[in-house]
Amino acid sequence: MPARGKFLTFEGLDGSGKSTQIAKLARGLRACGVSVTITREPGGTATGEKIREVLLHSDTSGLSPSTEMALMFASRAQHIHEVILPALAEGRVVLCDRFTDSTEAYQGGGRKLGTKPVLLLHEVLCANLQPDLTILLDNDVNATIDRARRRNRKHKNKRPEKDENRFEQENRAFFGRVRNAYLAIAAREPQRVQVVDARGTPRETHAVIMELVRKKLKL
Repeated sequence: MPARGKFLTFEGLDGSGKSTQIAKLARGLRACGVSVTITREPGGTATGEKIREVLLHSDTSGLSPSTEMALMFASRAQHIHEVILPALAEGRVVLCDRFTDSTEAYQGGGRKLGTKPVLLLHEVLCANLQPDLTILLDNDVNATIDRARRRNRKHKNKRPEKDENRFEQENRAFFGRVRNAYLAIAAREPQRVQVVDARGTPRETHAVIMELVRKKLKL
């Protein structure tokens, strides 16, 4: 039986460069002979992608914060069962774009639901699965959100059915609360969460991440 794989998550505001850095890291790890699974939340499974459409589409702006959080965890529970745990059992490195830290930051912080219900649901529904390493990409809030809005407008123009603009409609105060919640998580769990300054070039950011991951995986 192979040794358990490693579970690495990427966190940060939309537009912080998570997708770019996950792709770069996957290429770097594969070049070292590491088996990698890339996945995302909400989503990652057929069921999760349907939930993602509900959560991110601008037409569903009327969701209550509690409903939003419940849907996030519904997607996550299936994701863990169907994708994450099987990949870890095969000895793979799982690179996940968002995990429970996102729920604590966006719903707990941004929606003001607090940390306690998020951690309780994570314990009950996710068996308290914890990442081996979390990379938190930190950037200027205004620049990050402007980038995310431009990206989503571009995607919507190309594929109108792929509207994922609901969170980008929030105000700057909302995203300020999200960032503060992320930084509070990092302060609470410094052994797991590594804050990476993402204001440099993608190449510079990747170099920092690669070094962190090399140490964690002992490559």
